[in-house]
Amino acid sequence: MSEDLKKTIIDYVKHEYLEEEDAEEVDEKTPLISSGIVDSFSMVSLKTFLEKKFDIKIPDEKATTDAFDSVDNIIALLKEFNVT
Repeated sequence: MSEDLKKTIIDYVKHEYLEEEDAEEVDEKTPLISSGIVDSFSMVSLKTFLEKKFDIKIPDEKATTDAFDSVDNIIALLKEFNVT
């Protein structure tokens, strides 16, 4: 797994969805949706960020809550689009 890819996603999640004073740590295994860090609206903005950042189009049927529930899952999804 590309450390840069992992860092890019974690940094985005921390910056966009967590308050600075939140002590919550986010890593590649942290549940994002099931823990409430990312809600359905935020998932759409995360999808849009990934599409713009990596110049890809993620079909709606691939943008599931399971696919976006952890950084590991997101990386697995991105690999389907040859993002490494």
